[in-house]
Formats: sequence, structure tokens, C-alpha cells
Amino acid sequence: MLAAMPAMAATAAPATATLSVPMTPNGKPWDRAAFEAAMAAGGRPVSLSDAQFDAIQARKPAAMAAIEAYLKLRLGSADPLVLAAFAAMPREYYHYNYEEHRSTCGDAYDIPAKPWAIGYGSALSDYLGQAYMTQVIAPRPGEISLEIGTGSGFQSSLLSRIVAHAYSIEIIEPLGKAVKPIFSPLGYDNVTTRVGDGFYGWPEQKDGFDIIIVTCAAQYAPPALFAQLKPGGRMIIPIGQPFKQGQVFYVYHKDAMGKIHSRRDMGCFFIPMTGAMMKVPEAQAGATPA
Repeated sequence: MLAAMPAMAATAAPATATLSVPMTPNGKPWDRAAFEAAMAAGGRPVSLSDAQFDAIQARKPAAMAAIEAYLKLRLGSADPLVLAAFAAMPREYYHYNYEEHRSTCGDAYDIPAKPWAIGYGSALSDYLGQAYMTQVIAPRPGEISLEIGTGSGFQSSLLSRIVAHAYSIEIIEPLGKAVKPIFSPLGYDNVTTRVGDGFYGWPEQKDGFDIIIVTCAAQYAPPALFAQLKPGGRMIIPIGQPFKQGQVFYVYHKDAMGKIHSRRDMGCFFIPMTGAMMKVPEAQAGATPA
């Protein structure tokens, strides 16, 4: 359910995040054989030459540098946890069009960063926008996250490299079902996804969530998400009209007393939240004003 943020910087500065030989969580080197095996295990077989795989890896340092430079430009600094999570992630693994059954792994680290179609009207957001949203909500070890709009699975996988457990909901059934098996081949056993309407959140998680990240444009913030946000929790959500300019990130914080504080952030552009969001008026939902 992700779409691009506008005006992402293309310039890069030297990255301070250390890039070594990538390893999967089970301790195996991330090489061509590991990539092809993981893709096949997730139901998305692909075949590359060593030269093709090496060329993809060679572009990653420049993308990491662009991420660091962008975070410093927008937020004043780059969170080492966010940089380390990106460095550990094989983004090429998530570049796949599920409707066309076709890998786009060669585009994983393109500069300038841009979104890529993954089928069924959904997209993998550009990596600068994902880095920005992640740092704004400041995930920390031991926390529990919820994403509304699983899409490619990249964002929740990224969060899972920091938090204790990452939950994610996808409303597009064929996409949600196709993405569900891709986490375990990488050893990402702390990601749980399901098909459903993110308007209602994940109420079965009785303890709630420390962070909620919404990766589709809502006309207002769903009340259920505020209810499921823990005291001290943070949420980022794009709010605006479907397929129109003028969408804006809102960042919410629930204090220790349960009061919601909001902050208007920068402009953005996302595909719309569907389902109940399109059917339940804000006044009827009892939404907290932006």
C-alpha cells in the first residue's frame, strides 16, 4: 500500500554506516546462491548470474550514503539503528511484481530513489521515504510495531531488525497472501502479517503497540489506531484526499496519561487507504482531529 514521497534528494555524502558482507539472521552469507534459494523458498523463483548479483550489491553503498545524507538534511542526524537496519536488509529481495510474477531486483538501489510497482495497484516506496518515516517514529529494541499496508513487506522487515516484533496488515488479499511466506526464508521470525482492513488495527494484540506506521493516505486518523497505541507510543500517518496533492504526514504521540498530541509534518503523496476508510465518515468514526 506504499507510494512515493516527493522531492527525495539524489545527492549522497559518505556514509558512516559500516557495510560488510551481508549476513542473513541465521548467519549465512548473503550471496547469489542464498538470494536465489530465499526467493525460491518464498515462492518467487529467480535466476541471476554472479555478475548481475554483484552489480546489484555494488550499488548499495551509494544508496546507503543517500539515506544518511537525506536523514541528516531533513532531521539533523541519522539514527544509527535505522542505518544499521537498512545496511542489514537485502532490498533486492523485496523488488518483485506479484501480479506479473517478475523480479525487479536490479532496480533495488537506483539513484535517485523512486517507488516501484509490485502489482495489484501497490508499490514499494522509495528507500529515502521509508528511512524518513522510520526515523520519525524512533523504533527501539524491545518495542512492538504495527504497519498498516504491508505492500512488499520491506517496511515491516526493516522495523523487525530493530523492534522485538513487527505486525503488518494488508487489505489487498492476493498481495497479502503472496507476501506472507517471504519472511521466514531470511530468518525474519519476528514478523507477523495478515490480510485485513487496517482501519481497525490489530485489536487481538491486547498489549497494544509502541509504534504504528501507516503507509497509505487516510482521510483522517482511524480511532482504533489511537486506542491501540500504548502510552508513550508514536504514530506516523499520511492524511489527505485520495490521489490528490496536499497530503501531509501527521505524527502523533500518546503521553503517559493517554492524551494524544499531534504534529503536522512535511508533505507527501501516497495511494489511498481503502476499506472502511472510504465508507465511514469522520464524524461517525469519532476520529481525533489532525
